[in-house]
Amino acid sequence: MTVSSSHLRSLRDYIRWAVSRFHGEDLFCGHGTDNAWDEARQLVLGAVHLPWEIADSYLDCRLEDDEREHLQGLLKRRIEERVPTAYLLGEAYFCGLPFVVDERVLIPRSPLAEQIQRHFEPWLAEAPTRVLDLCTGSGCIGIACAYEFPEAEVVLADLSFDALEVAYENILRHDLEERVYTVQGDGFDGLPGQRFELIISNPPYVDAEDFADMPAEYQHEPALGLACGEDGLNLVRRILAEAADHLTERGLLIVEVGNSQVHVCALYPEVDFTWLEFEQGGHGVFLLAAAQCREHQALFRTRL
Repeated sequence: MTVSSSHLRSLRDYIRWAVSRFHGEDLFCGHGTDNAWDEARQLVLGAVHLPWEIADSYLDCRLEDDEREHLQGLLKRRIEERVPTAYLLGEAYFCGLPFVVDERVLIPRSPLAEQIQRHFEPWLAEAPTRVLDLCTGSGCIGIACAYEFPEAEVVLADLSFDALEVAYENILRHDLEERVYTVQGDGFDGLPGQRFELIISNPPYVDAEDFADMPAEYQHEPALGLACGEDGLNLVRRILAEAADHLTERGLLIVEVGNSQVHVCALYPEVDFTWLEFEQGGHGVFLLAAAQCREHQALFRTRL
């Protein structure tokens, strides 16, 4: 791929060119944007450290030679290698907050952001004092909760040491090291005896069929954070079986399972899951109260 620097000079030029190429190359947009225009704007403006909300009049500003060279390299990788824009820029936004991301973690895109900003009303009776972000990845969910619940202690737990390194970078970036910390372990293994008013998790849940059909952009993300068995529920089963042991009496368990919602419903027809609804799009997130987790714990354990 070549970009003719003799004809593309302004930010607007590059955005227009990128939109055309993204459509022509059939790029997948699903890591923070859902269309070629937003994807191009995010990449072009991000490459020169300009905010998304910049006035359109700035789009006619011309780029310096070094800026054009840098941007052309990013566009080449986005088109030819299918590297997601967030990885190219090293940053993604979640709940309106910036997070460091790279190929050690999934790119933040969970619909849970909407519920976090609503404080999980009406299900969460009062602000939690302890929150667990299980399978934290970049730490975006837990850190966003720390902003919404400023008195809460937040634990970011993950199996991957690499992911926890990124999560810790984000803890420092947001100056939250006094009440947000990381724990390494497989599921709840690193949290013996600990209980929380809120356990929220976006675990790996992609089933084998969906994983095989994912666009090339997803191949840059860690498979450990995506695929989890034939039905996608290998880890979710364990979370359900053990959650009662880590929730306070009135605690809540909230888990995202995406398209594997159908497998959850088929596996546990006896359980009255609350499936959350999202005004801004998204699906496949269930909620269980601590009492439900205790009531069905024996059942959950038999279906591990």
